This record gives sequence, C-alpha cells and structure tokens, in this order.
Amino acid sequence: MSKSIDRLTGQQVNRRTVFKSVGAAGIAVSPLGINRVSAQDSMKIAFSVPGLNFPFFVHMMDLARQHVETNYPDFEFIELDGQEGGQPSSTKQSNDIDAIIAQGVQALVISPNDVAALAPAVQTAIDAGLVVVTVDRNVTDVPTLAHVGADNVEGGRIQGRYLLEILASGGDVIELQGQPGAAPAIDRHAGLDEIIAGQEAVKIVISQTAEFARAKAVEVLLAALQTEEAANVAAVVCANDDMAFGAVEALSDADKSVPIIGFDALPEALQGFRKERSRLRSNSSPAGSRRRPLISPSPNLSMEQIQLNTTRT
Repeated sequence: MSKSIDRLTGQQVNRRTVFKSVGAAGIAVSPLGINRVSAQDSMKIAFSVPGLNFPFFVHMMDLARQHVETNYPDFEFIELDGQEGGQPSSTKQSNDIDAIIAQGVQALVISPNDVAALAPAVQTAIDAGLVVVTVDRNVTDVPTLAHVGADNVEGGRIQGRYLLEILASGGDVIELQGQPGAAPAIDRHAGLDEIIAGQEAVKIVISQTAEFARAKAVEVLLAALQTEEAANVAAVVCANDDMAFGAVEALSDADKSVPIIGFDALPEALQGFRKERSRLRSNSSPAGSRRRPLISPSPNLSMEQIQLNTTRT
C-alpha cells in the first residue's frame, strides 16, 4: 500500500487533502490487493457528488479535477453529478456507481447524498474491486479505504459556543438545518444542540431544514420570520454558507439585522468578507441606512466556519 493511502486509512482528515491524496497515491486494484500506479500509467477515477447545483460541490469537483489534470494527465477523471431534476438523488448516485463498475473504473471518490441509502451501492463497488474513498460525507457500515472530512459535530459545537458568546445576555435563534439524511447536516445539528441544551439563556425557537440550498433558505427563513416564535429573533445559524447567504437576503427583505453564522468558508463567502470589510471602512457615513451583509470570520472558529452579519452602514 502506498504511504499516502496508508496515512489516510482509518483517519479523518481535512477534506481538502482528498484531492491530493487520491491522485498522489496512484491507487489501483489487482487480485493481490492495492498497488501503486505510476504517473505514467493510465487509470480511471470517478468523483461523485450529490449535486453540482451546490457551490460547495462545484468547488470540490473543480479542485479534484485540477489536481488530477496537473499531476496525472494520463488519468481519466470522470465527473458524476448526483442530481436529478434539479435535486440530489440517491437513486441517481447509485445508478452512476453501477455504470462506472461496468466501465472498468478503478477508483471512486464519493460524497454520498444519504449516509444509509448509498451504502449498498458503495459496498457493491468495493465488492467489484474498486478502491473507494468517501469525502465530507461518510456511508453507514461500509469498509471504505478512508474517509476524508471535517469533524462536523465539533463544528456544530463551535457554532453553538459562538452563539453563546455573541448573545451573552441570551436571545432567540433560528436554525437552518442541511439536507435530511446527509451526515454533515445530522452531525452539525447534533453538535449545536449539545451546546444549546446545556444552558437556558439562548434558545433555538425555530429549527427547519433548508436543504443546504440558498433559494430554499430564503423561502424558509422569510416564512419563519412571519411567525410569533421569531418575533424577537437575535441570530440565525446555518449548516452551510449557501444557506447563510440566503439568510442574508431574507433578513434584508424583512428589514431585519441580526448576526448569521455559516459553515464551510466557501471562496464566495471569504471574498464577500474581504469586499464588504473594505467597503465598510471606506463608506462608514452614519447617514447611510442601507443594510449590507458583512461577512467576517470569528476568531474563535478554528475549523472552517465563518460568521456572517447584516449591519447598517
């Protein structure tokens, strides 16, 4: 087994390492097990994500493709988009796995749409001799070679701790959860709930799924803001950045300004932070009344969370 893959086995690593690890390891399967493939040898690697209509997965796919094209030009990189009818589909992802087995693909990197629903298809791939690595989302009870991903439970805890910090006097919070059945959504909610349950000052008054989608977050949050429970909302916490951007839009439409906490540190979010920080510094007239999203990383977030605020300038 190559040293690169050996370091990954049985570990949880930062998800960005998967792009380099899979290509650099040069993994292939023979009747004797896993062998190293040189950069000169040809190999087929499939990369499956729940949906390329999500910015997070577009960024993930782009990084993986760029690394393979730059370092292993003789490898064939196969992109698999798991969405069907504009929505992530476990059935589509499972059918794609059946197809690549028939095509003689040697390795599969997959971020499964659902931790349980994709387990049979992933097991079939392993039984057929493919090397399988999961990224960001794991699968249930399947012995993949490795999983590459953040500690999402701890990420949810960090969001919770930061909420307690910025709402020191207490307050009501709306939570926008991710896609039901997706491991990151389950784990981030669990971590957040663990922290909030340990005190009484800060309360999650509304917790609904927005399916990791920006447009859905706008819809869900606008509806939530019309309810009596949200009358005194003091913050919004989101399971990813795309929903956080949707929350910025919804709060602006509702003429409200409260902190928003996101998760993932997508390039768009970081760029937005730099752009808005520069603009606020150069245009801080107290006469201005337009609300703008201020994206700022919290000093307490050691992983990949960011904080988004809506503020007056």
